[in-house]
Amino acid sequence: MRNVAFGQYYPTDSPIHKLDPRTKLFAGAISIAAAFVADSYWAYLACYAFLFIVILVSKIPVFQVLKTVKSIFAIILISVILNVFFHDEGKVLWAWWKIKITVGGLLYSGQIILRLMFLVLSTSLITLTSTPTELTDGLERFLTPLKYLRFPVHDVAIIMSIALRFIPTLMEETDKITMAQKARGAKFDVGGPLARAKALLPVLIPLFVSAFRRADELAFALDARCYNATEARTKMKVLRFGWRDLTATLCLALFLTVVIFLRLGFFGLL
Repeated sequence: MRNVAFGQYYPTDSPIHKLDPRTKLFAGAISIAAAFVADSYWAYLACYAFLFIVILVSKIPVFQVLKTVKSIFAIILISVILNVFFHDEGKVLWAWWKIKITVGGLLYSGQIILRLMFLVLSTSLITLTSTPTELTDGLERFLTPLKYLRFPVHDVAIIMSIALRFIPTLMEETDKITMAQKARGAKFDVGGPLARAKALLPVLIPLFVSAFRRADELAFALDARCYNATEARTKMKVLRFGWRDLTATLCLALFLTVVIFLRLGFFGLL
C-alpha cells in the first residue's frame, strides 16, 4: 500500500507543474483518447515515447510513476488471461477443448497490457504534478457551462478533490491497521482465497470506521469555517492560460494526430 503513487502530489519545479490545471485535465483526456485510438505496437511506441518525454520534463523519478502500475496488476492479469485463451485469431499454438492460445491472442493481449498501463501512467501524472486545489479549480472551470443547467459544479469539484486527497491518507491508514493486526498475531497470507478474505475483516472494519470519522471531522471543519458553495466565492489564485499552456496544447494535438495517422496507416507502418 505504501508503494501506490496515484493520488499523491510530487512537488518539483518543472514546466509541467507550472501548467494550468485545465491544460493537464485536457492532457488526460487526450491520453485516454490516444490509448483507445492506438491499435498497433507502433502507435503504442509513440504513446510511450511521448509519455517518457513528459516524465523527464516533469522531473519526477520514473520509478515513482511506475509504482502506479502495481495497483492494477490484478486487472492486467485477468485481462491477459481472458484475451489469451478466448481470442482465437491467427495461428493456433495450443488448444484444449474450447480453449485456444493463438498468435493473434498473444499479440492482442500485449496491446491490452500496453493500453491499461498507458492509461494509468498518463492519468497518474496529473495527480503527481497537480495539487488537489489546482485540480478542483481546473475541473470547476471545465464544468462551468453546466451551471446553466443548474448542475452543482462546485460541489462535484470539491467532492472529487477530497476523494483524490484522501486516497493516500486511506492507504496509509490501511497500512497502519494491517501492521497493528499483524502485531496481534493476525495472518493475512495463510490459507486459501476464502480464508484470506475472512482475514481482511479485522482490517476493513477499522478502516471504514476511520473513514467515516474523518468524513465527520471534515464536515464539522467546513461548517465551522462557514464554508458554502455560493457563486460569490472568489479564488486566491486566478487561473490564466499562458504561453506554456499554448505550447503544451499544440504538442498534445500533434501527439494525437500522429497516433491517428498511425492508425490510418499514413506512415506505411501498419
